[in-house]
Amino acid sequence: MNIKISFLGAARNVTGSKYLVEARGKRLLVDCGMYQEREFKSRNWDQFQVPPESVDAILLTHAHLDHCGFIPKFAVDGFGGRVHCTGATAEIAKIIHLDSGRIQEEDAARKARRHRKERRKVRYPERPLYTEKDARAAAALFSPVEYGRTLSLGDGLECTWHDAGHIFGSAMLELVITEGDASRKILFSGDIGRWGKPILRDPTVFSEADYVLCESTYGDRTHSPENTIADDLAGAVNATREAGGNLVIPSFAVERAHELMYHLNALLREDRVPHLRVFLDSPMAVRVTDVFKHHPEIYDREMKEYVTNGESPFDFPGLTLVRTVDESKSINNISGTAIIIAGSGMCTGGRIKHHLVRNLGRRESTILFVGYQARGTLGRHIVSGDKKVRIFGKPFRVRARVEEIHGFSGHADRNELMRWLSGLSKPPRRLFVTHGEEEASESFAKLVREEKGWEVSVPEYNESVELD
Repeated sequence: MNIKISFLGAARNVTGSKYLVEARGKRLLVDCGMYQEREFKSRNWDQFQVPPESVDAILLTHAHLDHCGFIPKFAVDGFGGRVHCTGATAEIAKIIHLDSGRIQEEDAARKARRHRKERRKVRYPERPLYTEKDARAAAALFSPVEYGRTLSLGDGLECTWHDAGHIFGSAMLELVITEGDASRKILFSGDIGRWGKPILRDPTVFSEADYVLCESTYGDRTHSPENTIADDLAGAVNATREAGGNLVIPSFAVERAHELMYHLNALLREDRVPHLRVFLDSPMAVRVTDVFKHHPEIYDREMKEYVTNGESPFDFPGLTLVRTVDESKSINNISGTAIIIAGSGMCTGGRIKHHLVRNLGRRESTILFVGYQARGTLGRHIVSGDKKVRIFGKPFRVRARVEEIHGFSGHADRNELMRWLSGLSKPPRRLFVTHGEEEASESFAKLVREEKGWEVSVPEYNESVELD
């Protein structure tokens, strides 16, 4: 049995997730993500390693841009197979693709105007990677599957999606390849969630696998205790109100924005924070809220109780769901303190950039980060303490307070990653550590070798491995 895996993304970095599996005469692409780090962005424009039309299917773990954002471009370049994923992932990915296409068109037009004016040569093309029209066309490729149901991919290949507990609809993939009497099971962790988080169920744990691909975003560290989230968030809100500025929170539209609303709702009910205006300035997050309502079967017990009682943690007095550009601009006319939640979570695009332009220079405002900031992103520069950053091609001084709350993370930390791997009753033939910055991946690989004695690899970009 010949099985080959090529690591075409998320190898010693945290975006652009793509793993090509070649077996039994078929080519399957697990995830099809976009690169977001500045140093790797040019890979989005590179010719793909195999002809897109030669790939039979995409097996998608979840609907974050770094895992699904390249699909419309892949389709434009010739891919015409099916994209298999959970129903919630399919709905959210279509929303994300439309938003991404629109932002890319706007950014390309803005960049072209600026470069013509400045007569500059540019590193990236002044055209979008794909457009809204391309995203709409790619939407026809999605084919939803249910958690726990095995999908036959033909010629002895089967895949089952299991709840990853990371974001709504997220999954771990159990790929089984059979030839005659022999079979091999490969686990793709996707992004592993955390135990005891609100809204979602806990990650699935497996008892056996021949090969495992495990993410390592936080493979070199542990998170702050989750029970500090309420105190940390209340502290940021109250301090900003006292200073008289705005609390600006860059947030991923999928899951993180909704978890923020969940915690803000609880703080308001307990009167631990003043009843300020809260703006969810992300049309994509607003649309994703509707997807949440479509899939109550994915909720954890606490969330189901909310719904059974006719309540919603995503709706409370003072909350405004911002849809239009004019509504977004009007936020700047509001006096006093407001809480502004806007995308994107790493400040790489979207409306958050406009709110940063308005608030970065204000000492009384606070920029609060509640998610991972990849190396090279605007968010990483701000959270790392840079005193000056570039937005829309112009320099801006950072005078606002910059704070982080780590307990929000939807990624397992190193201890939780070990907890997930420890479900295996015997060592896999090999563990591949992926989807982490090089230091994090190497650190986690070293930990697994020392504590478990397993064979562990940290693949290089474009590395191919023959499994059998």
